[in-house]
Amino acid sequence: MTSLCCKVLSALKGKTLVTAESCTGGGIGAALTAIPGSSEVYKGGIISYTNWVKHNLLGVPQELLDTLGAVSGPVAEAMAQGARKALQAQVAVSVTGLAGPGGDEFGNPVGLVFIGYSEEGRTLSRRFLFSGDRDQVRSQAVRESLKLVLELQNN
Repeated sequence: MTSLCCKVLSALKGKTLVTAESCTGGGIGAALTAIPGSSEVYKGGIISYTNWVKHNLLGVPQELLDTLGAVSGPVAEAMAQGARKALQAQVAVSVTGLAGPGGDEFGNPVGLVFIGYSEEGRTLSRRFLFSGDRDQVRSQAVRESLKLVLELQNN
């Protein structure tokens, strides 16, 4: 994880990064801030574990939360856009998903995770279905979030 974080921070040199995390509970931020000097790139994040925080702090439209649920691509995208705006950064990554032990009222299975990304002129999300227990799902989500940021900074 250290090597991946170093690569992400290096790729973002001269830019700022923020996070909006739900199921990972701050894991991306923790991984990044374990690297000395990370504050040159990483500004901070919002742990948006509840829909109230997603809506009221990140600006995720209530209609999306009501119709699609928190675990969806559009919500992940809105979370990333909201974090970038709220924390005034150039790049944002977000995570929303189900780490377990149970699914949600929309029928989504444990392990379903959406990772959002936003920068000026580009916002997207990716869908993942991870396996394993709660810790494994969260760990995979952190790793894939960092990999996504790295991939998009190199393209």
